[in-house]
Amino acid sequence: MPIDPVCKMEISIADAAASHDYQSETLYFCSLDCQRKFERDPGSYMDDMSDEERVAS
Repeated sequence: MPIDPVCKMEISIADAAASHDYQSETLYFCSLDCQRKFERDPGSYMDDMSDEERVAS
């Protein structure tokens, strides 16, 4: 399952509150608040994600 890059919560694609395409990856968020935080500083959240967390399948 994908992991919200902001709060690190596992979120199913069907239950995601929001998604965002970032550098050819689709990221999923548990809430609109997490999506907004990500959009303010995407680089810092992407730097913190491990390769395992980036797998969205």
